[in-house]
Amino acid sequence: MVGYAFMGATHSHAWRTVGRVFDLPLVPRMVALAGRNEANARAAADRLGWESVETDWRALVARDDVQLVDIVTPGDSHAEIAIAALEAGKHVLCEKPLANTVEEAEAMTAAAERAAARGVRAMVGFSYRRVPAITFARDLVQSGRLGTIHHVRAQYLQDWIVDPEFPLVWRLQKEHAGSGSLGDLGAHIIDMAQFITGDRITGVSGLTETFVKERPLPSASSGLSASGSSERGQVTVDDAALFLARFGGGAVGSFEATRFASGRKNAMRIEINGSAGSIAFDFESMNELQFHDHSLEADSAGFRRILVTEPSHPYMDAWWPPGHIIGYEHTFIHQARDLLTDIATSQAPTPSFADGLQVQRVLEAVETSAASESRWTAVDAAAG
Repeated sequence: MVGYAFMGATHSHAWRTVGRVFDLPLVPRMVALAGRNEANARAAADRLGWESVETDWRALVARDDVQLVDIVTPGDSHAEIAIAALEAGKHVLCEKPLANTVEEAEAMTAAAERAAARGVRAMVGFSYRRVPAITFARDLVQSGRLGTIHHVRAQYLQDWIVDPEFPLVWRLQKEHAGSGSLGDLGAHIIDMAQFITGDRITGVSGLTETFVKERPLPSASSGLSASGSSERGQVTVDDAALFLARFGGGAVGSFEATRFASGRKNAMRIEINGSAGSIAFDFESMNELQFHDHSLEADSAGFRRILVTEPSHPYMDAWWPPGHIIGYEHTFIHQARDLLTDIATSQAPTPSFADGLQVQRVLEAVETSAASESRWTAVDAAAG
C-alpha cells in the first residue's frame, strides 16, 4: 500500500479482515507499506498491520513479493504510481477520483488495458458501490421495478470546513487534489448515480463556488483533522459544486456536492424516480433503502423502509443476523473481496479504470461549464 492516512486505515482494516469473513480464492498478505517519512510510516505499519516499510514507492513496486499495489495517496500521484505498477505486472487498486485530470486518467486507462492483456487487473476505489443497500438499489432498477427512469437527484453534504480558520490541507489545494468538493464528493455521487441506473451522464450545466478564499497554513494534519499556523495561503479549489445533467437514456438529474452544509456529516443521498416506482437512500442511514412501488393503489402506496440486512441482500450472508447493522468500514471489505475474487477468476474488476475515466470526463465537463457561465457542456463520449 502506498500512503497510510485516513484511506490507508480503512484499506488496511479491509485487508486484515476480508479473509476472516469471506471464503476467498486468494488470501491477502500485507507485505509492505510505503511512505516518505520513515518514522511515521513505520509507526503506521505497526498500527495497521503491515510487515515492512519502504520510503520510496518505486522500491515497493519493484519488490518480487508484492503482487498487488493499493494506492491511497492524494490524486496528484495516482497516475505515476498506477502506471508504473501496472507496467511492472502488479494488480492495482487506486482510490477515487482516478486522477486529477482527464489526460492522466486516459494514460492510466490505456496502461490498464495493456496490462489486462497480460492478465493484470486494475480497479478504481468507488467503495460506496459496495454498500449493500446501493447494490440492492441497482438490482431493483435492473429488474425493472422502477420502470423507465425519469429523475435522478443526488447530494453529498458535509460540514468539515465550515470554520474559516480550518487549515489549508492538501484537499484544498488544486495542485494536489485536482478539485475540491466536486472531485472529492461529486465523483462519488456521479459514480453512484451511473452505477444504480446503468446509464451515463451525457451533458451538464454546472456552477462552483469557493466561500473561504484564504486559510491558515497547516502546522500538522492527519486524515480530516488539522491544526493551523499563523501563516495563510490561498484556497485553490471549490467549496461547493452544483450541476444539472442529462443521461443517455433520457433521464434528467441534479447533483450537489458541498463541504459547507453545516450539521451534515456524511449525508450522501440519492433519489431515483421511475415510471413504476422510486428509491431513496441516505448514507447516514446506510442500512436502509426507501422504496415506493407505484403499481399499488393510491390509498396504500407510499415509500416504505427496507432494512437491507437479510442474508439474501448483497454481501450480507457473510455478516450478522437480520437487523444487526454494518458500517462504513464494511464497504472496503466488500471491495477487497470483489477484487481478490476477480483476480483469481481472471475477471475484469468493476469499477474499472475506464469507469473512473468516464467520471473524470463528467467532472471536467462540470468545471468547463462553471467557467463559462454554466453553459451546457457535453461529456466526452470517448471513454471506454
